[in-house]
Amino acid sequence: MAHTFDDLVNLERLAEEAHAAYTTNPGDDTRAAWRDAADEFQAAVVKHAAAEGKSRYEVEMAAKKAVRHPEAEAA
Repeated sequence: MAHTFDDLVNLERLAEEAHAAYTTNPGDDTRAAWRDAADEFQAAVVKHAAAEGKSRYEVEMAAKKAVRHPEAEAA
């Protein structure tokens, strides 16, 4: 299934939330949830980049920037 850029942003947001949960409450279950969310995001980035003919790195960084620095998108 092809992912839209908005899908990538949502997946990265979920990975960031899972990371925050892990840092708040480290444990095997929270670490596994973080790893799974990050893996899902990475897989989606690879598919999206290939479908769009773009660099995987550029797609990944754009999604991460949209999540971590949303004020830059609003300007």
